[in-house]
Amino acid sequence: MRLRFLGTGTSSGVPTIGCACPVCTSTDPRDRRTRTSATLEFTDADGVDRVILIDASPDHRQQALDAGLTRIDAILITHNHVDHVFGLDEVRRYNELMKQPIEVWADAHTHESLERVFMHIFQPHTNIQQSFIARLIPQTLEPFEPIELFGVTITPVPLLHGKLGILGFRIDAPELDPAGELLPLAYCTDVSVVPSETMETIAGVKTLVLDALRERPHFTHMTVGQAIGVAQEVHADRTYFVHMTHDLGHAETNAGLPERVALAHDGLILPESG
Repeated sequence: MRLRFLGTGTSSGVPTIGCACPVCTSTDPRDRRTRTSATLEFTDADGVDRVILIDASPDHRQQALDAGLTRIDAILITHNHVDHVFGLDEVRRYNELMKQPIEVWADAHTHESLERVFMHIFQPHTNIQQSFIARLIPQTLEPFEPIELFGVTITPVPLLHGKLGILGFRIDAPELDPAGELLPLAYCTDVSVVPSETMETIAGVKTLVLDALRERPHFTHMTVGQAIGVAQEVHADRTYFVHMTHDLGHAETNAGLPERVALAHDGLILPESG
């Protein structure tokens, strides 16, 4: 079982258009951040390689090429914002490679938005002519109601992204990670508040992935300081921050973080080798 960070940047990405700040002009490849997304990659009990995509960022095509992805077996969507869903058009290539549709799991609010924005996918009968489109099967998630995908148990957990209720995920699969190197895992991006019931559900996970936008306060995201506080309360073995702006240089920020807490970066794979 592996978690691959496809992207770790905020909605503008890093470098940000028209910016010449030290992070945007950095030569450290870890300071180059595409929009936040990840994959769970594993071999199921039948010996079939599986890939579950968490969010489909606008940068998905380049992320997939960089990671060498050739399949997506299911997609989990945290919420309907552009930087998390505008890569859905790109998954049509996996349909072609795999010769099958792909389930997309999200809450009802997100599905309503996806069906409106991607009408050509979800209402293909309205298209003027046949074209190369993704074949997706909508599946609805409910908070705290686990689903099982290929031997992996995924529990949607509610989070607050400003005023918007979104989902994070607790991921369990003891048979696929018997040594507990990665799992249980909690994936919580784009969060400003972790409700108490969610905190109880993710407490003590092995790995925590958590939003940490910047040092300055923001209405819809955690600051680095707030994220450190949540990480200490969850008490995961390792916490990795995502969805960072160009305010945070990778090396400089990491040097000031507590033990067992670090910025993730594009291309990072967990568990880390060595």
